[in-house]
Amino acid sequence: MGSLIYGNPGIEISFDDRVLAHLELVINAKLRRRESFMLSWRDTPGVGDGRSALWLDTAIPLYFRYSGSRMPLIDKEWLEELAQQAGSTRGLVLGEDPATDEVVRSKDNSVKRKDHPAR
Repeated sequence: MGSLIYGNPGIEISFDDRVLAHLELVINAKLRRRESFMLSWRDTPGVGDGRSALWLDTAIPLYFRYSGSRMPLIDKEWLEELAQQAGSTRGLVLGEDPATDEVVRSKDNSVKRKDHPAR
């Protein structure tokens, strides 16, 4: 399980390494072109089974941290689908991972702020 760390101080959102690798490629392509966009995903039932979203912009620091040392296999069709969504007015909405047919969720039951006193 890796993490997407966004902003300063960072908000840390944990995703499976495979999901994170696909996100990194899509986000990198969009931000290289200076295209901001919305990213949203389902939260785990432990935090109410709701949705979370964040606005991705080139002016905000972004860091990808993987738990594994090997790059996961990239599903070209899923990558193209995610890239197309990222360019839509709705933004990139994580749905099901085609490899597992499971809903993509944040894995740590919450979004953590690095400056949070309970952390």
